[in-house]
Parts: sequence; C-alpha cells; structure tokens
Amino acid sequence: MNKPLRRIAIFCGILMLALMVRTNYLQYVRADELNTRDENRRIRIERYAHERGNIIVDGKAVTGSVETNGSDFKYKRVWKDGPLWAPVTGYSSQAFDSSQLENLEDGILTGNDDQLFFNRTLGMFTGEKKQGGNVVTTLDGAAQKAAFKGLGDKKGAVVALDPQTGAILALASTPSYDPSVFAGNSNKDAEAREKLLKDKDKPMLNRALRETYPPGSTFKVVTAAAALENGLYDDIDAKTESPLPWTLPQTQIPLQNEGNIPCENASLREALRVSCNSVFGKMSDDLGNKKMIEQADKFGFNKEVFTPVRADASIYPEDNKPQNAMAGIGQASNRTTPLQMAMVASAIANDGKLMQPYMVAKRQAPNLDDIYTAEPEELGRALSGENAQKVQQMMETVVEKGTGTRAQIPGVTVGGKTGTAQHGLNNSEKPYAWFISYAKTDNGSPVAVAVVVEDGNANRDDISGGGLAAPIARDVMKAVVDGKQ
Repeated sequence: MNKPLRRIAIFCGILMLALMVRTNYLQYVRADELNTRDENRRIRIERYAHERGNIIVDGKAVTGSVETNGSDFKYKRVWKDGPLWAPVTGYSSQAFDSSQLENLEDGILTGNDDQLFFNRTLGMFTGEKKQGGNVVTTLDGAAQKAAFKGLGDKKGAVVALDPQTGAILALASTPSYDPSVFAGNSNKDAEAREKLLKDKDKPMLNRALRETYPPGSTFKVVTAAAALENGLYDDIDAKTESPLPWTLPQTQIPLQNEGNIPCENASLREALRVSCNSVFGKMSDDLGNKKMIEQADKFGFNKEVFTPVRADASIYPEDNKPQNAMAGIGQASNRTTPLQMAMVASAIANDGKLMQPYMVAKRQAPNLDDIYTAEPEELGRALSGENAQKVQQMMETVVEKGTGTRAQIPGVTVGGKTGTAQHGLNNSEKPYAWFISYAKTDNGSPVAVAVVVEDGNANRDDISGGGLAAPIARDVMKAVVDGKQ
C-alpha cells in the first residue's frame, strides 16, 4: 500500500474508533443523564405509552389511567378523589413530570424498574403488553377521610402514625388540589396548573411534610422528657422549683401564663395539665440549650425525614438563654412539621421507642406478586420506657381533666397535649392551633396523631388547640381504633 492510501486508511480507522468511543460514551456513560433531561420528550412519551400501575389504599386503587386523543401520549393519569389523596400520591403529568410517590415509585408504576426485569422479559415471549406494577400504601382510608373532614375548609395538616411500626395511617393537607386537572399536556392543563401555583392559599404545598410551624405548648412534652431523662425531676407529682412570676434569663421580662392558672411550684403533671409557660420555660433554662437540643434530636429534630417522600427538617436551634427558654415552650426559633410532632407523640406512646415513618407497605409486579415488603425500622430510643410511661400519665391527665378533654373517646385511653402557637412580628398574626395525641388499647397504642390548624376566619380568642385541633385528632384516632375492632 502506498503512503497516501496508508494515511487515508489510518485516518478512517481513527474516525471509526472515535465514533465507537463516542457511541459507547453516549449509550452507557451519559445514558442516565440523557434519559432524565427535560428536553428528552421520547422518555415521557414512553412513560405514558401504556397504563401506569396504581397506588393502593385499603386494597383498592386510588389512581387510574385513561386513553387520550390527539396526543403523542397514549394514556394519562387520573385520580379517584384527587384532593383526598394528592398529599400522599403527589401528581403525574404528561407536561409537568411528577412528584412524591408518583415520582419516587415511577420505575415500579411504569414497569421500568430493575425489579420487574423478569416480567418484562417474559412479556417479550408471551406477547403481553407492557404493564406497570402497583404501590401498596400503609394509609388507612377511614383515618384519611376523618382528617380531611375535620380540617374542612381550614388551612392545616394531620399526620397519623402507627407508633409500633412507624406506618403512616393518615397524611392530610388542606387546602388540597386535584392532580387530574393538569395530568395531560394541553393548554387547559397548563392553565389549571398555573392557577394552582398562583393561589394565595398554596393548595400544592404539602403542609404535613413541607411546612414548619412553631409547635407551641405541644413541645412541652419534649421539655418534660428532657427534664426526666436528665434527672432534673423524677416524681411527676412532686412540686417543682418554679416561682411565679418567673423572669426570662438576662431580661426583666416575666414569662406570662395564659389566664389565672395555678403554676407556682406546680408539679410536672399539673403544669402539663394546665400548660404552664413559666414552669416549662424555667425547666428549659435549667437544662440549658445543649441538653434541650440533644433531647429534641432524639425525637428526630434537626434532620430531614424520608417517608420515602422527603419531609423538611424540624429545628430546635442553638440559641441564647432567653430564646432557649422560649423554645422550650415551643416558641422563638423552634420550628416543626406536623410529621415531626406525630413522631414525638408516637415515641412516647411506644414506651420511648421511635420508629421510622413510612408509607409504602409493598411493591407489586403487574401479576400482583409482591416484590418488596416493608420491614419496620427503629430510629432510636427517644427516652427510657420508665420515663415514657411517666409522660404518658401526664398526657392522659391532660385529656381526662385538662385542656384536651375534647379528645376523649369513650372506652379508650387517650393521651394528648394542646398547643396555641404564636406567630408573626410581636404575635401580630392569628395563632396556630395544635394538638398531639395517642390512643391506647389492650394491645398497646395503634395510633398517634398530630394536628395543626391555621384558621384565619376564626376570632382570635376562639383559637386553641383544645377547641379546634383536638376534635379532629379524636375523630382520626377513633377511625383507626374502630377499624381494629
């Protein structure tokens, strides 16, 4: 071969090698990146080329798929009672991707997950059309409906957990939205989504997982746990060293109690029953910021929680002495999600053991065979069994003859704590109404609940955890307890 031909051959060989390297680089190294790019329309077309699997509650699908006309996308997602289930499922839209379980479990729902490889391979030989698998949730339909009915047209959220397993039984956020209205890719869908995004009431905000509030007096159960765990107090019926008035440290400002309540040297039980700010503020100051943070952390504060849907971190902050005293009664920079306060109530109800919250019980192949079953996971011990039972006694007194009597359920032992959380500059906004609780049966506690209500239409003096939030918690707990009988 002469020299010019040899050079051309070598050059062509280099070009072929470069093409092979480039092709393999695109197909293997950058495959995931290219598949997930927003501009890659083919991926979304394939996602909706067949019916998605369903999200299941109480053995029944709360989702479905319908054929669309005049579109590259053959099927679109629909919901059965979308506003009821949107806080759990999220949305799945041909134009706007997906969120929450619809996003995190997309591989199972589309049938593309590696766990379904055998089913896809078998389908190639049998000629069966591709199908998605199902996601079976831990949700209790009756509890979810009770939560939404209780919240009604008010802003707020409810979370109910099984304290013994961590299973999420209810997850409600109001106002809610119907994911079906923008599940397609038409101009009408885009307009519907834009309207939701511009709504001042934020219906697409998941208040149960993604909104943090000052917890108010519900946090006093954490402060009580810290006092018992650190040996500050031992006997819940002995008098505490709590003068009245009690002045915030490094200030000349007395910490006020609501109303004319007997808080001077009140016992832990009595202080929780009538919700003494002065007792628990001093308690937090006596313990100090470091010990308060350590106790809050044991309940799950200061880190994100995955259910598998991510929940924002609840914060008990590093702070100065007066602010730490206020944080100990659930004010100042203390911020929490409703999920977190449900975790606090559940750990106390479960004799101090905190379980990982989760909402996916099973994943199923298209033929309904189980390919994954959740196992309860312990996150840690928030407090000792002995001290947890002391806090239970205190919370049960709150419901029996304290601020939480409206949470009583005939024939069932209920423990709870009310909270009315101030917010806004100089407490200028209407407070949030809180209630955390658990119900107890002969087989332990099947349910713990946290409720927060933002009722902008109520008279300021009518807003209280015992008045607005406790009846909602009662109805959710009753739905779970009745379902166990």
